[in-house]
Amino acid sequence: MRQLLIALASMTLTAAAVAKLPPPSDEAKAKAAEAAAKTAHGNRVASFQLCRSMEKVAARYQAEAGKAGKTVNKPTETAACADQGPFVPPGAASAAPAKKS
Repeated sequence: MRQLLIALASMTLTAAAVAKLPPPSDEAKAKAAEAAAKTAHGNRVASFQLCRSMEKVAARYQAEAGKAGKTVNKPTETAACADQGPFVPPGAASAAPAKKS
């Protein structure tokens, strides 16, 4: 019973503390958006690196199996690994001046 009362009191105090937080400023929102974009880009880069390493392992396995005289099934065709390139912060592409032809 005591633990239940402690838990209820903590939830009440937490709710009161969260309710008093001011809304985030535009600058804080922009920083949060940039952090989310960096995280997403990092995840895509990690996926690309994983894809490349899996391709290398598969190619090495097929080459070694071929040298050993084993028959290897034809690999399943998958999408090509897509390189994401360098990170570009959100809004940076639209802020850059357009080149005139």
